[in-house]
Amino acid sequence: MQIQLNESQWAVFEALLEVPSGLTISQIVSRSGVDHPMAMATLQYGSEHDWLVISELKREELIPTEEAPEILKRGLPERRILSVMAERGTVPMRELAQLAKEREIPMNEIIKWGSLRKWVKKSGGDLSLTDAGRAALQERTEDEKALELVLGSEKVFLDDLEKEGICPEDVRPFLSGRPALVKLKPRTVRSAVITDIGREVLKGDVLILKERNVLTSEDITSGGWREIHLRAYDVTLEADQVYPAKIHPMQKIIQQTRQAFLEMGFTEIVSPQVESAFWDFDALFQPQDHPARDMQDTFYLERPHQASLPEEDVVERVKRTHENGGDTGSTGWGYSWDRGRARQVVLRTHTTATTIRALSRDPNPPRKVFCVGKVYRNESISYKHLPEFFQVDGVVVDEAASLSTLLGTLSEFYHKMGFAKVKFKPAFFPYTEPSVEVFVYMESRKNWIEMGGSGVFRPEVTRPFGCRVPVLAWGLGLDRLAMMRYGITDIRDLYWSDLDKIREVPLCR
Repeated sequence: MQIQLNESQWAVFEALLEVPSGLTISQIVSRSGVDHPMAMATLQYGSEHDWLVISELKREELIPTEEAPEILKRGLPERRILSVMAERGTVPMRELAQLAKEREIPMNEIIKWGSLRKWVKKSGGDLSLTDAGRAALQERTEDEKALELVLGSEKVFLDDLEKEGICPEDVRPFLSGRPALVKLKPRTVRSAVITDIGREVLKGDVLILKERNVLTSEDITSGGWREIHLRAYDVTLEADQVYPAKIHPMQKIIQQTRQAFLEMGFTEIVSPQVESAFWDFDALFQPQDHPARDMQDTFYLERPHQASLPEEDVVERVKRTHENGGDTGSTGWGYSWDRGRARQVVLRTHTTATTIRALSRDPNPPRKVFCVGKVYRNESISYKHLPEFFQVDGVVVDEAASLSTLLGTLSEFYHKMGFAKVKFKPAFFPYTEPSVEVFVYMESRKNWIEMGGSGVFRPEVTRPFGCRVPVLAWGLGLDRLAMMRYGITDIRDLYWSDLDKIREVPLCR
């Protein structure tokens, strides 16, 4: 019996006939030159006629990040510290943290992965190198070999590693938890193999039709139209996807944040992103020798090199507070305050610079103000850090304000942003006391996520500006909130310029 196939269908079946053991879908597409949807439709047609069998295999693909080659070239954090540890054997944690900072090695990575590999062990306040750690100085680990293989190949699945003498299960624990290096993405690999029935039918009487969507003038004048079969139009097929207009996901979070605080009776304020060190640090009672003011943490501007300071009486009160506590009841920091350092120009490191400016202009209660804006830190770019990001800061100035008022205000904000569970943990910040960190519960991860810091401004912050009532303050990250809302694991994806990705973001989430 004769069967009729179009050219694309025959190309797919012909590719399978050439390889008795079968092919994956990607191999069929590559060999036949037929696009994926047509290849799948043809395979489904063949399966329905028992000409072939389609099978599925669950696999995990190893996908390296853009940073992986550089990280591997420099050495994994736990490996880079081995040479330091080998010289000393045991190093105090505080000293090791300083050494790691100088070498730009994440301390938490050293502890986490060094302990998991059993290269190091903690004892009291020290970290010691183990025998396994000394042995690791001379040999690469299985996961390092796997990473080199992944970087040198177009596509590698976890089970492919066995062919290279690497045990996948030995590698998995050291790669699955390192999104900055590699991602393990589940894949369903489909394959097809011709059956005996299919081989008999396809090697029999087959008529290959030339199918076209339209006839050309050449087809008509040459008489070739007699051999062409016009494809039927299937009106049940899906039409092109239509996307509604929408704002950028990050901008949507900013607008929802503004709306939440405005609904709670707050007034929005703004201030420049280029700020003086006086408002960014000194006005918040941060000492002038604090590590956060170093160039490795803060961006300083060359032009303009200096900023103007506020009224002399305000500057004098802040100066006295730093040096001896002024009239705050504090002893201050006990150093000679430098006016020149206060005039340095920085890209603001937090929007608290905005709220302290607002407090200085009007310290009289009752007041509730907030600011949403971009801030800058000298961070290395990674999947969880950028040198610029968004914060929301706010203050409540009220005679009856208390820590419970602060907790209630922030709980209400996060409830408005869609989080049912909010909790707080005691913390330390230079300019608030008491201080708490804010956590929200993320249902999809079944975990608590830290969102920012808050507390009651210390008298050393408020009294130089004439405020003698409690001032509640907070600084919360919005990028992390956006990542949680939209299920984003890489912070860089928040700043998409990819219109297709933006179109696919759900309007409601």
